[in-house]
This record gives sequence, structure tokens and C-alpha cells, in this order.
Amino acid sequence: MRLVFMGTPDFAVPALEALIRGGHEVAAVVTQPDRPRGRGKAIIMSPVKQKALEHGIAVLQPERIKKDEAFLKSLEEISPDAIVVAAFGQILPETILRLPRYGCINIHASLLPKYRGAAPIQWAVINGEEFSGVTTMQMDAGLDTGDIMETKEVELRVKETGGSLFEKLSEAGGELILSTLRKVEDGSITHTKQAQEESSYAGMLDKAMGRVDWSRGAEEIERLIRGLNPWPSAYTSYKGKTLKFWDADVVVQKEERTAEPGEIVSVEEERFLVQTGNGLLAVYELQLEGKKRMLSDAFLRGYPMKEGEKLV
Repeated sequence: MRLVFMGTPDFAVPALEALIRGGHEVAAVVTQPDRPRGRGKAIIMSPVKQKALEHGIAVLQPERIKKDEAFLKSLEEISPDAIVVAAFGQILPETILRLPRYGCINIHASLLPKYRGAAPIQWAVINGEEFSGVTTMQMDAGLDTGDIMETKEVELRVKETGGSLFEKLSEAGGELILSTLRKVEDGSITHTKQAQEESSYAGMLDKAMGRVDWSRGAEEIERLIRGLNPWPSAYTSYKGKTLKFWDADVVVQKEERTAEPGEIVSVEEERFLVQTGNGLLAVYELQLEGKKRMLSDAFLRGYPMKEGEKLV
């Protein structure tokens, strides 16, 4: 099948690689423009662009596809059978949705209609879902509202993080899009309307949402830590500095304590325990502002915490 692939971040790379391995003709890749990144503000190509160039595929980088007539003309000249989209980063206008013979097919990192929106992977972990997955969807003008074509379910491990689930679902998306395209070609694909009453929305992440509210329960905080690992990360303040959390566990509180939420109630050799609104949180890996990630035993040797100190 003659395709155009639209994608930008790491999540989209396995899908592009799968299409190439699967024998499809990827006539062009569309990705976000190169952006300055890091302290030195060096201009960085997107992961999808890097992969496309490795395979000698033409790359298009419109700033705003809705208003770029030259870009639309390029798509018309390519005349793809379908456009495959995976975390591209711009909303497609009707003119593009209607252009290919088989339309635009999106690879979405959730089991639609749950977790529409920008951050379905992290919210699945934060909310304690037992299963997530990927969906191929016939795109329409709405935000992740098109007909479901196929789904692939993925079980979350007990210590699943946003990063580990990201890797699982990106690989699953590559497998699923090949199956979907085969069924599109042979006419066996089915389209299922999304049940609106079952829909939910996974809003964009920002750094502010990572601040730990110690009045919350330990289970909720532990899921937040895993869901926001590696970005934007969960954090608190300790002696005026930001303290990020990378690994923690819930400890069942067997007796009533008079400690306040955020108070350190026990300092042990390999961990320290923090009082929450419900239960205790044991911290095993963390990172103080300006320092490297380290296990709690190493941290405690350099920064000896004391019972009764507060994290805020």
C-alpha cells in the first residue's frame, strides 16, 4: 500500500519501522519542524525524522498544516492510499482526512473510548488501570472520536511506569497497524462506533501536576510517582530544594500515628517512611535538586534525614 506516515516522538518510531518491514511504500513522512532543545538550544530533529532519513524517505515538516497550501499540494501529488498517524502533534483538517482512498488511520495509545487525548499512557498508570492497549481508529474531525478498527490489549505490571508502558504500547502499535492495513486491503476490516458514555479524557501533562500532595493516600502517591516516571516526575520540597521520587512502595499502617502528612516517621538503612493522608510511603530511589538519581541508602549517607522533618 502507498502510504504517508505522520508522527513525531519516539512512540511513533516502531510503527514507521513496522510499515517499512511490512513491505509498504512509505512515500513520505510528515513530522513536526526541528526545534531548539536543551541548555545549548541546539536544533534537534524529531525521532521520526531521524528514522525516516535513515531509510531515505522524503520528510515534510509543515509548521501549521491547516494553512499550508504547498503542503496540501504535496500530499495530493503523492496520492497515498492511506495516511497513518501516530502522535503527530497537529490536528488534521477535513481536506487531509478526505484525501486518501482509505482515509487517515490513527494509532492511539489506549483502549478507546477510554483515555482520549494527549497523555493516555501516563494516566492509565496514575489511575491504577489493570489493562491498557492500543487502538487503530478511522480518523474524523473530532479528538480521538473516530470509529474503532482494531485494538490490542496490554496488561500493566505491578510496578509499571509511564516509561515502561510507553515502550510496550509503541511496539504494540507497530504490530497492530500492520494487521489493520491487511484487513483494509482485503476488505475484512470492521468499523465500530465509540460508546460516548464510556469515554474519558487524558489531558496533557505539566510539571506542576507532579508536586506530591501528602494529604492524598500512599497508594495514590505511589501511582503518581510511577505514572510520571520519567517525565515530568513526581516531587516534593526538602529543606528548600526540589526532591524527585523515582521508586517507592506503599507500607500498610498497622497503628494510628500522630504524624502529619508529609512528616518523616522512620529513617532506615535503605529507605525512609513518610506519613500520607492514608498509609505510609517508603522511598527507595530519589534525586535531590542538582544531584544525580540515587538509591535511598546512598542519599541518606550524604543527607541524614531525621524523624519529624517535613516534606512539603
